[in-house]
Amino acid sequence: MADLFDSTGGPEERAERGPRPLADRLRPKRLSEVIGQGHLLGPEGSLRVMLDGGSLPSLVFWGPPGVGKTTIARLLAQETDLHFVQISAIFTGVPELRKVFEAARHRHANGQGTLLFVDEIHRFNKAQQDGFLPHMEDGTILLVGATTENPSFELNAALLSRAQVLVLERLSEEDLTALLDRAEAELDRKLPITEEARHSLIGMADGDGRALLNLVEQVAAWETPAPLDAGALAHRLQRRAAQYDKSGEGHYNLISALHKSVRGSDPDAALYWFARMLEGGEDPRFLARRITRMSVEDIGLADPQANRLCLDAWATYERLGSPEGELALAQAVIYLALAPKSNAAYVAYKGARASAKSTGSLPPPKHILNAPTKMMKEQGYGAGYDYDHDAEDGFSGQNYFPERMSRAHFYEPVERGFERDLKKRLEWFEGLRKKRGPK
Repeated sequence: MADLFDSTGGPEERAERGPRPLADRLRPKRLSEVIGQGHLLGPEGSLRVMLDGGSLPSLVFWGPPGVGKTTIARLLAQETDLHFVQISAIFTGVPELRKVFEAARHRHANGQGTLLFVDEIHRFNKAQQDGFLPHMEDGTILLVGATTENPSFELNAALLSRAQVLVLERLSEEDLTALLDRAEAELDRKLPITEEARHSLIGMADGDGRALLNLVEQVAAWETPAPLDAGALAHRLQRRAAQYDKSGEGHYNLISALHKSVRGSDPDAALYWFARMLEGGEDPRFLARRITRMSVEDIGLADPQANRLCLDAWATYERLGSPEGELALAQAVIYLALAPKSNAAYVAYKGARASAKSTGSLPPPKHILNAPTKMMKEQGYGAGYDYDHDAEDGFSGQNYFPERMSRAHFYEPVERGFERDLKKRLEWFEGLRKKRGPK
């Protein structure tokens, strides 16, 4: 019964069943044929290094649709001589999972491993995710999950601790161009469109290789007296392509223009690019997310209420929908453009992350550790801790960094907005710390 979920038949067998979609005909037969994901599959890519080292752990592929998650999983099974089984969390319940695990156990007993590919793995609940753990631990299956959602939010910690998360990126314009060239070679003819329309077609795919091949298949079926321009292409496909104009501006060019206009405190330019993206058919939820990112990256603590305003605008859009809710997002864009700017928190965060990575597992100083047991007290846990509320000015000045680490300075507030006040506070505490000497 579990074989119902197995991948069956090679390209030749599938070809005998009838016409095959272009995406299926162009499915890579080797990892070296995969377009994109060079950071994983290139000579020094993390996945390539794992394969060359002969040690492949369970994996979670996190990335947008149409970037090769299923294809790479299938080719991993081929390269490691594992039996490939594919299921979808949308259509698979507990009874089906039990059958899959039972079949994998039989294969394991007979010396055959199983690579179980689970599409949309984040749709399994916690109990279902826990069901994979014993089979991963005893080697019955090598799990490869695929998700478009952030694994740290959607997958439980136990599963994540047994798998390595690999991020798959949107296909770049160069990747999609290479895929389009490969599609035309398979079709043995060029598409009946102009170079401008060709660029527009790539833009419409929006980083999704599968979407591009579906569009190519539609366009290839047309008979036209002359190559179609970008406008005619958009009209025939009923796809809005305003964001891909004659200068070749694409999705990421426009969001970059919006972001930099906000950072440059130009509300008029910011509104223009915001409107351009909406007119081009951009999802307002994508814009809501990016606007909120701008508030934490470029305004930060110079105006702490900016982030709250962005979240409120996002929530307003969710309640009102389009087009009324888009006005709330426009107001957030204007506010951010005119807000005082600071990336001090962003820089401090990156510096702290780099320092945490370089200092490894240095423990906290013992005086700030709790001592719930007698043995821990005997070892000096909590000894010499000064309770700040009892200290003069509510500040003890003690060291809170690891004992073998020099004091670091990450946060440097700017002389703008609310950070002026934060800078005064920081300088006041630093003055007290120097006055009272090292502790």
